[in-house]
Amino acid sequence: MNSDEWSEIHRLSATGMSIKGMAAHLGMSRNTVRRALSFDAPPPDHRPGRGSATDAYAERIRELLAVEPGLTIAQIGERIGWERSRTTLAKRVEQERRVVGAAAATRRQVTFSAPEFATEFIGRRAELRLVRELLGNHRLVTITGVGGVGKTRLATQAAVELRRAFPDGVRVVELAALRNPALLAQTVFDGLGIAHLDQPDRPVVDALVEHVRTRHLLIVLDNCEHVLDASARFVDDVLRATSHVHFLATSREVLNLPGERITVLHPLSTTDPAVPAMALFESRARDVVASFAIDDANRDAVRRVCERLDGLPLAIELACARLRVLSVGELAERLADSFDLLSTRGRGGAERHQSLQAAMAWSYGLCTREQQLLWTRVSVFAGGFDTAAAEAVCCDDELPAGAILDCLYDLVGKSLLQREESRGRVRFRILETIREFGHAILTPSENDRLRRRHLEWCAGLVTESVRSWFSDRQFAISEQLRVNLANVRTALETALALVGETRGPSAAELVSAPWFLWACGLSAREHAMWLGRVLELDHLGPGRRASVLGTLGLVRTMQGYRADVEPVLGEALGLARGAGDVPAAAFVQDARGLGAFFHGDHELAEELLTESLALYATCPDVPGDLTCAVQVHLGMLHCFDGRTCEAQQYFDDVRRRCELVGERWMLSYAVFGQCLVAVTDGRYAEGVELARASLCLKRDFEDSVGTPLAVELLGWAEAGAGSAARAATLIGAASVLWRAFGRQLYGSTPWMARRERFELRARNELGVAAYEAQKRRGAAMGMGELMDFALDQDTRVAPPQPETVLVAALSPREREVARHLAAGMSNRQIAQALVLSHRTVEGHVEHILQKLRMQNRNEVAVALATAGSSADQHR
Repeated sequence: MNSDEWSEIHRLSATGMSIKGMAAHLGMSRNTVRRALSFDAPPPDHRPGRGSATDAYAERIRELLAVEPGLTIAQIGERIGWERSRTTLAKRVEQERRVVGAAAATRRQVTFSAPEFATEFIGRRAELRLVRELLGNHRLVTITGVGGVGKTRLATQAAVELRRAFPDGVRVVELAALRNPALLAQTVFDGLGIAHLDQPDRPVVDALVEHVRTRHLLIVLDNCEHVLDASARFVDDVLRATSHVHFLATSREVLNLPGERITVLHPLSTTDPAVPAMALFESRARDVVASFAIDDANRDAVRRVCERLDGLPLAIELACARLRVLSVGELAERLADSFDLLSTRGRGGAERHQSLQAAMAWSYGLCTREQQLLWTRVSVFAGGFDTAAAEAVCCDDELPAGAILDCLYDLVGKSLLQREESRGRVRFRILETIREFGHAILTPSENDRLRRRHLEWCAGLVTESVRSWFSDRQFAISEQLRVNLANVRTALETALALVGETRGPSAAELVSAPWFLWACGLSAREHAMWLGRVLELDHLGPGRRASVLGTLGLVRTMQGYRADVEPVLGEALGLARGAGDVPAAAFVQDARGLGAFFHGDHELAEELLTESLALYATCPDVPGDLTCAVQVHLGMLHCFDGRTCEAQQYFDDVRRRCELVGERWMLSYAVFGQCLVAVTDGRYAEGVELARASLCLKRDFEDSVGTPLAVELLGWAEAGAGSAARAATLIGAASVLWRAFGRQLYGSTPWMARRERFELRARNELGVAAYEAQKRRGAAMGMGELMDFALDQDTRVAPPQPETVLVAALSPREREVARHLAAGMSNRQIAQALVLSHRTVEGHVEHILQKLRMQNRNEVAVALATAGSSADQHR
């Protein structure tokens, strides 16, 4: 190793490349690389490394590949002015491509999203290997089987173990809460976390395909059976349009597509020597009774339980929940008696389905009357619920509100509900199979009553959100609506089905509420869909129709679809005035004024916006955010007219009002406005800081309207401040965000002209090629990477520590045990340290060996010790 090689190793290490990657790139051993990293200064041997004619071009080649990885040798040669051997250049490009690829791999924030389970994954190793092998050779794999057999758990575990095999991510999209097949593609789009890449003027599948066309990722679609046709069409469309996207689906029926590979998941064996069903029983029993272990005294009873339940995992889990009050022998006896009454045993799949139904019927029969009522009634929820929701929807004289908390506790204890906690709030989910059982027990009249109460509860959420939006509760309100998006969609379907009824809230009341789009997390595409469906209704009063039209007009105005807006807002204004609805008329005039501003008619815009503000002033109960919005629009208008002092007054007043009540959403627009004033006046450094402050406020809300605006303005400020490369990157990113909501910069010619002014400034400083390259870089950024870049935070993610990678497949408890193993502790010592039984620790050690594919505990200790040492070298 000479000094040049030492310098190159340290340079590559700074980019985040792994030791293995550096060794392969430089053609030397890993130990040599480690030794070089241990030296603080280069070795005394200053002999230069062998030179190459391409050395002088290496950095430029890396820059080009970092921005455009797909460039050909010919394109690179043309851009760097290469006039020598194409073969020599090709070798260097390939070498630098590996460097750039390795560095990018360490920076890439691979998206991984999957539900987390509190229980251990037991058995199914053979099935897991089969799924992995199938996905390695085929692009569509479907796991089928009866309800409760463990399809979701297997698919999720496969996703966890395959996440490093798909460089662009693995995402699990749950479809159980989806009630409208037309929203399947939108649900997947949202589930992939790419809402900022939507294109409302194109079919959602086309927009999604454009993003994933060259990606190598795995999409897991869980619970396809109730939207089977829509799932099949969607998967077929994506597979035909891409080359590296893989799908893993779970369904009780196959998708029946060409190239589909099917793995039928059978119940766990109850006769195999390893008896996975009994292993599952023991694991789940330990979750209930910590000291439980299968021994000679209870082995036969456990086997009888598992055989009686046909090895169905869900049925076994439900049965184990009873061990709080029964011994295994008593459980086996009661199951035998109950199943003789509850199930008529058939053959094959029908038998297994009967067994699960009988197991759930048995669990249902052991519930108290109040618990039974709650089980059936929570089946009306979609995607989960919290305690307050259950109390609001499910209580009556038979099930008092005061009893619901205890019933929830009991149903969780019986494994009939799953508890989840996020941001300090607890929610409950119900497995689809268990939900279906409870829902089937409801009579038609009970179901109808519950659907109405569910609709009323959702309408209450929206109404309270509108009423309290302009307050310090804003973020909590937004979060509550977002986590209940599936419930809101279900309520909208209910409201549309109840058209013509005078009692109860209407769909129009839900979707026409101000800020519903942004607060609830709906895409502009979906919000417009709901508004359109409401407008098709015959029984819509003039006042409500005016509100719906006004909201649609505002959405379309901000999307830049001016030709579609005029008749909509014209009708809305006429209806609002005819109904004497002053706030509705003010809202419409605000939207019309905004449209005139974007169109360049500033005189009309000022007239309409001023009228809107005056109308709101006559209504003392109007929420403050509505008047603040008009002030922000007037401030922007004055900025474009050069009246920055007046604009500053509007923005300062909005900021003062927002800070007074702790509001943050409209505050972000006030700060944006102050930035616009600074940029208009040429105070670019101040503008940069204000734009970043606005973005920080928007980050928590996922503001699909304001975020592109703030990113755009930050790009202008950076261009003015002389940071041309950053400006180009930000404008490129903003262009993608605008397209996700509608047209560029509201489809406004004056706004586009102002962008072009700053673009010209940055382009002249950088040169056309470099400017366009930086724009493409911004356009390729994910939202997290963009926010880090915009806020000038370090976007490079440290390479994962080897130990973290090694134990990623282990459960939290197994990780604790593994680290004690690495410390040289015996099973008995680990049991004492973790307050576990000796047998439990033995089981954990066995699972660790299986998951890490190791033969003995010493291998685990050595591997973790080596990984820790390697991690130290990266620090």
